Amino acid sequence: MQFSSRHALLAATLLGFGCSSNTAVLPVLAPPQDLAYQLDPSGDPNRPAGILLVWDHVSSSDLASYRVYSRGSTSGSFSLRGETSSNTFHDNGVPDLQYYVTAVDVNGGESDASNVITVDERLQLARPASLFSVSLNGAVELDWTDNAFLTADAGRFKWYRVYSMPYDLDVGVCITQPDSISLEGTTVAPEFVAGALTNGVPRCYGVSAISEEGYESMWSPLREDTPRPDARNVLVYAFESQPAQSGFRFWSDANGNGRGDPGELGLVQAGNRTDIDFWIHLQASDSTLWIVPEFSGDSVLLYSTSPVADLTSIDYAPETGYSRNMLQAAAGYGYVFQRLENGQYHYAGLRVTHVGRQYVIFDFSVQTDPGNPELVVMRPEVTGSKVAGSR
Repeated sequence: MQFSSRHALLAATLLGFGCSSNTAVLPVLAPPQDLAYQLDPSGDPNRPAGILLVWDHVSSSDLASYRVYSRGSTSGSFSLRGETSSNTFHDNGVPDLQYYVTAVDVNGGESDASNVITVDERLQLARPASLFSVSLNGAVELDWTDNAFLTADAGRFKWYRVYSMPYDLDVGVCITQPDSISLEGTTVAPEFVAGALTNGVPRCYGVSAISEEGYESMWSPLREDTPRPDARNVLVYAFESQPAQSGFRFWSDANGNGRGDPGELGLVQAGNRTDIDFWIHLQASDSTLWIVPEFSGDSVLLYSTSPVADLTSIDYAPETGYSRNMLQAAAGYGYVFQRLENGQYHYAGLRVTHVGRQYVIFDFSVQTDPGNPELVVMRPEVTGSKVAGSR
């Protein structure tokens, strides 16, 4: 009888325990393992756009969901950030400092915490130390030092992000307000071509390095560049040989819209026109060919006393040194034109590729942005197009 009373008491105790509303549900699931994260770069290394959490799936038919907890400081308390049935969680906006995850079973039991991850900005990679650019026709080629990759621990470098923003030519600053910044693209190589640009519109560029965890470095030095039209292998005859094809005009803005539209650039015209930039003269005494400025606002200078490697070697138009005097056309040499018209200066570059007996072949570039002396930016970084940002 005493034995039966013991069993009856135990049964009553268990029944009462099962009916109690204050009963804690014991965890039955193992905690999630290998919690990791990746930040969403925003362009501001101090304010990521978000964080993606990823962990190993808990294999159990009793699994109902996962709970994500976070806190903003090591002295604060963890609070519930969200709940998901997936083994990933995206937290939009600037992340908290620390996160962990638990698994919840179908009865509401919650596992122990996973490992805790800490968002540590000290894990940022080094910023690209320098940035260079080359102006192209409707594009800008960018390249930079690869120090972020070369100095990163093995496997931590992911890629570079390339940004652009407007440039105020009048005051010489980049407009770095957040709503003015555009992402041009990403690349694993220390070079990038920004295309589909409008000729004559200056923009600034900056590059950051991204780690595998998504940490974004500080930006490289900002670089200003302006794409401009160019053309290769233009043939112009000497006036004494074929006068109808002996003159050249870099750009005629016929519709006045300030853009180099089709039919307005690189015009081979009659050498007796007064609106052309120059014409080619054949000097009878020695059969040399000469570049002769024509339009009253045109002047020219020899870019260098030695040959230049390419049209892109002609970087900034010099401020002074222009003349109305004619210059001998010599293969490999570069020339810069300054045209003053309607109170505005425009600049153009020309590199002679071949001098025949009766004609000259050359490459040219022209800057359609008034007052902008930039024809191309080349290294070394000596042309003053490393610029400051302004909000």
